[in-house]
Amino acid sequence: MISTEKKAEKAVLVGVIHPGQTEQEVADYIEELRFLADTAGAVTLKSFIQKIEAPNPRTYIGSGKINEIAGFVKAGNIDITIFDDDLSPSQLRNIEKELGCRVLDRTNLILDIFAGRAHTSYARTQVELAQYQYLLPRLAGMWSHLERQRGGIGLRGPGETEIETDRRRIRIKIANLKEQLKKIDTQMSVQRKNRSKLVRVALVGYTNVGKSTIMNLLSKSDLFAENKLFATLDTTVRKVVIGNLPFLLSDTVGFIRKLPHHLVESFRSTLDEVRESDILVHVADISHPGFEEQVKVVEKTLSDMNITGKKMILVFNKIDAFSYNRKDDDDLTPVTRENLSLADLKKTWMAGGPDTSVVFISAKEKTNIEELKSVLYDRIREIHMSRYPYDNFLYNG
Repeated sequence: MISTEKKAEKAVLVGVIHPGQTEQEVADYIEELRFLADTAGAVTLKSFIQKIEAPNPRTYIGSGKINEIAGFVKAGNIDITIFDDDLSPSQLRNIEKELGCRVLDRTNLILDIFAGRAHTSYARTQVELAQYQYLLPRLAGMWSHLERQRGGIGLRGPGETEIETDRRRIRIKIANLKEQLKKIDTQMSVQRKNRSKLVRVALVGYTNVGKSTIMNLLSKSDLFAENKLFATLDTTVRKVVIGNLPFLLSDTVGFIRKLPHHLVESFRSTLDEVRESDILVHVADISHPGFEEQVKVVEKTLSDMNITGKKMILVFNKIDAFSYNRKDDDDLTPVTRENLSLADLKKTWMAGGPDTSVVFISAKEKTNIEELKSVLYDRIREIHMSRYPYDNFLYNG
């Protein structure tokens, strides 16, 4: 795991161009991985990318690339090598042996960040469960790593019996953590049911798109919001009033490409807040070059969790940071997405539909926040009136 000491660890990143992927896509993925590494406290010194037809079963990437990375690791005294894909236990062991430094895969890195960001006992329990589930199949590799660290002086390393003992301990720990989470889930479910009859709105979106900043604006609270990935792990619920209409607003953990399965499972109750909401406010960062893919990642994650058919407000945030490449009048090359202005984009699929309202805002500059409040008010009022037709005292008419 990445240490939390002040001295930043030196890292190199490794990405792979799989069949059907473009170099630009993988460059964007590596940039996201760099951001993840930065969030975890590492300094990235170099990135390596290789185009492969299929992963090498032994070292994931080819031997030539492994040797190239090993040379850089040795010369630069690198602490960790981080892969953008998940590695099998044997691949992790083999690559560590070849490179002579610690190797993390994407899941391990995300788990490390989650562990550092979990502030409540509930979030810590969820992360701990995911970590143990990740650890279980990797025990043998950890033992061999320990054996090398000790130098093998008078030690052959623990045998199968010790590893089996540890496996059994971890399985018991996993069972206990699941039991703890089940009790907390029941309590939280009761809490949600007891939250009166207010309409519930959940903020969802890719990580670092500005959900917490929007939450702070709407609820006038002071949630932790910074330019890091996974700044929010604990679901926060606030009672918000727009005009004369109160409702409940929750800020949830951000999604990310290739979100580890164990984490989705562990954070099931946190995501129940989304599942049981009446309206989803899907926030996207329109200034990010890959925002369309990020929107798809969030939609797929919601679909995988069977969260479908909700009323949706699509909020394109950070319009203050949006930029595009304007084409010259005599440029006859085909128009790409990079050539579209904000006005052009508003005429595409981003115009919304019958069940999806769309708002373009800047939470940072507080641009179009009143429009967002107005759209929220109309949607919440609609649900409240259909649910409680005789409860008109809240409204002006």
